[in-house]
Amino acid sequence: MKKLIVLFSTIAFLVAPLQKAKADEGMWFLMFIGKKIDDMQKMGLKLTAEEIYSINNSSLKDAIVQFGGGCTAEIISSTGLVLTNHHCGYGAIAELSTPENDHLTNGFWAKSHAEELKPKSLKVRFFVRMDDVSKRILGKVNAGMTEDERMAAINQEIAKIEQENNEGGKYTVSVRSFFEGNEYYYFVYQDFQDVRLVGTPPDMIGRFGGDTDNWEWPRHTGDFSMFRVYTDKNGNPADYSKDNVPMKPKHYLPVSLAGYEEGDFSMILGYPGRTNRWMPAGGVEQNINYAYPAWVEGSKLGMDVLKKYMDKDQKVRLDYASKYAGLANYWKNRAGMIEALKQHKTVDSKRKTESDFTKWAQKSNRKAKYGDVVEIIDNYYSKTNEQARHNNYLMTILRSSTFAALPANLGRALEQYANENEAKRAEMRPGIEEMINGVFEGAYMPLEEDVLASQLELYYAKGAKGGLAPYVKEIGDKSNGKFKDYVNKVFGTSIFTKKEELLKYLDNPVAAQISGDELYKLSTDLMTRYRAETPEQKAQKDSFNKSFRLLVEGLKESGLSPIEYPDANSTLRLTYGKVIDLPLGKGKVNDAKDNFYTTLKGTIAKHKEGDDEFDAPDRLIDLYNKKDYGQYADKSGELRVNFLTDHDITGGNSGSPVLNGKGELIGLAFDGNIEAMAGDVIFDPKLQRTISVDIRYVLFVVDKFAGAKNIIDELTIVK
Repeated sequence: MKKLIVLFSTIAFLVAPLQKAKADEGMWFLMFIGKKIDDMQKMGLKLTAEEIYSINNSSLKDAIVQFGGGCTAEIISSTGLVLTNHHCGYGAIAELSTPENDHLTNGFWAKSHAEELKPKSLKVRFFVRMDDVSKRILGKVNAGMTEDERMAAINQEIAKIEQENNEGGKYTVSVRSFFEGNEYYYFVYQDFQDVRLVGTPPDMIGRFGGDTDNWEWPRHTGDFSMFRVYTDKNGNPADYSKDNVPMKPKHYLPVSLAGYEEGDFSMILGYPGRTNRWMPAGGVEQNINYAYPAWVEGSKLGMDVLKKYMDKDQKVRLDYASKYAGLANYWKNRAGMIEALKQHKTVDSKRKTESDFTKWAQKSNRKAKYGDVVEIIDNYYSKTNEQARHNNYLMTILRSSTFAALPANLGRALEQYANENEAKRAEMRPGIEEMINGVFEGAYMPLEEDVLASQLELYYAKGAKGGLAPYVKEIGDKSNGKFKDYVNKVFGTSIFTKKEELLKYLDNPVAAQISGDELYKLSTDLMTRYRAETPEQKAQKDSFNKSFRLLVEGLKESGLSPIEYPDANSTLRLTYGKVIDLPLGKGKVNDAKDNFYTTLKGTIAKHKEGDDEFDAPDRLIDLYNKKDYGQYADKSGELRVNFLTDHDITGGNSGSPVLNGKGELIGLAFDGNIEAMAGDVIFDPKLQRTISVDIRYVLFVVDKFAGAKNIIDELTIVK
């Protein structure tokens, strides 16, 4: 989600912690939730551990899915209705939109199953079970192994575990490391590929506030969309077919109209993506001074170029909406991270912990194992600072420009295709054609040419100390760092910018045509540099990885770190806490009488006709003026829009359900607050907040605004 933060716990549940984490800090594995259940029940939970996580019976975990590989969603009806964020469904909604049927701008509501729309590629993943395999895997390694030998032994055992648990391919099994390779768990999933769009509000509800309000409180965003999972007639995963039927889930979430008040217990289940709570001081310092500034600058440049063309053409806006949103989100995130980490003096606090660790490690029985760990880690970061800056400028080229990486990736396939026999070509051709058609379906060449040239100029100017890609350096040296004429020329001559020529190539392939293509040379140079690693760099990285693993092991052993949990890594977790307000900052004034929620009154107060971020739909304004809120108003007659909790979440939790003590849906998490922007690295118990959409606002938009009563009718609504 945009950002936020996520923490979890594994072995911390099995041993007595040296310092107890706050209830609102930490995101916990479901298999150990029984260890937390007493604390949760004291706060207001009415469920048992078995009702949250059960292998043999239906439980809450059966209603939670990973959506599209990068977000979370939940099943909310007996016919497979899926609720997630608008920004999570953004790419699929944009894909299904055209200038004539612009669902992204105008919204979309299927009145029947037959009207639901299938995006080309969208899946949901259900969590089945997990287990601890730390002893089994770590029993295959020893301290005398090199890092390569260690990983070979680990990967060999992982392959066996995954094969043993996939039940003949029925399930996807993933073994993941935690605490920097000190613990291992396997996760069993089942994937469903037929997922269809059911409904989405207009863009000016789903992303109301745009970049201006992103990460800010108070918020007034209806960040939700609805999809449906389909199966074959036997309830099994299946590719899209008109014969498929809506899923009959093991469990779905009832929806509560009772609302919440400040201090109420709540919990979130979801798939947090990545945190760096265990990152050493040198890594945080590197991000602040080298990596993040390059990321921010490169992302902003990409956004500016995209927006210039998106503002001129509606089709271009739809085709590039998802890419722009991704760049914009992380541009603001990384900029905020830099300032927040400085303000919290995170480097200083981590250095203090590492200094204490080094003193602890000097005792004779520990020195051989831990004595030089911090020194090795600090040395690694000092030698890779400029490389980190370079890598982030290079990455922004690849993130914002389709034709930075495409020619290299597609070109290798085309060269192989040319060198194969006819039978092998026939086998390869459909996949290559699909790739070609997919790229050009949404590519606008003037934009692509401009963004590549602009990013190359920034990379050449700012990334030199880290070692530029050789061919890029050669071109830049000849042109004094100006790439626009060069890119214009290669776009005009390259086969990779012309769909028809690429498709014709498949009829008469000649490998030399690819290897001699100028855009292929440039792209290959960028990708080769991106993957490059010298023997010296590999040795440094291996030494760092071993030392980081030992640092985490030693910090846990010594009790010098207050953290009980491993970093987030896109595995299912539970976090719990309460509904709570946020101290106002910078003169911000909320529209509600309390600062833990906002209302539709505030939405209308922000309305600016014709504005790209704050132009509320006329019907929404009309419903507000009439106070026509139906059964979705709170006790005072107001319609709540967003609310705050102190849950510990991060990117990937977007779309996660916010549940009350009975396991009923009260909201939908979608963002964090800028005051706690450093949350991926440090948890701030005073300011860390999750911003969620009130489920009553979701239902109001579906029912009163859109008139999609067929959707309301399939829900289980409790009051």
